[in-house]
Amino acid sequence: MDFRGSDAPSGVDVLADSVATAVKVVIVGGFGAGKTTLVGSVSEIRPLTTEETMTRAGEEVDDVAGVERKTVTTVAMDFGRISINDELVLYLFGTPGQQRFWFLWNGLFEGALGAVVLVDTRRLEVSFDVIGRLEERGVPFVVAVNAFPDSPGHPVEELRGALDLPDEVPIVLCDARSRESSRDVLLALMRYLYSLTS
Repeated sequence: MDFRGSDAPSGVDVLADSVATAVKVVIVGGFGAGKTTLVGSVSEIRPLTTEETMTRAGEEVDDVAGVERKTVTTVAMDFGRISINDELVLYLFGTPGQQRFWFLWNGLFEGALGAVVLVDTRRLEVSFDVIGRLEERGVPFVVAVNAFPDSPGHPVEELRGALDLPDEVPIVLCDARSRESSRDVLLALMRYLYSLTS
């Protein structure tokens, strides 16, 4: 498959006339899981981000355990785009991770074909509510385990059990900083969505 680079000249922001299908995909996960990083690494256009500096006031409402060095946070959404081939384009919408911003999810999920749940094994428990919300909405998803340098490694089946996932939900390992790795996560989601229609 042909993927256009995210460092392409600004003239590539216009969609090709050959594009026949555009798919909305939502990137979700706990606070600090790497959602903004994934959207930014894979987007062929300059991504839109709504990151703001974290303040002391936020410390009282946001659980920063495990992500103490985080200095900015998404307050509305991230947006990016990737062309899978000449006919298929994915529009990527990254959600904020903190529960206080979850009211925004309603609009972000409208019309979404599927989702990627980005998981940080250092803070696995913050993924439970995220996955629960997707299951309640009936949104198909894949789980992408983001590799942080100090993340504990676990076998996929242990993660599946800890997250209480059915066997058919794909779990993939990724590095959200890598364009190729992030692209592979999106391809895993597309393959999974295709399998659901078969």
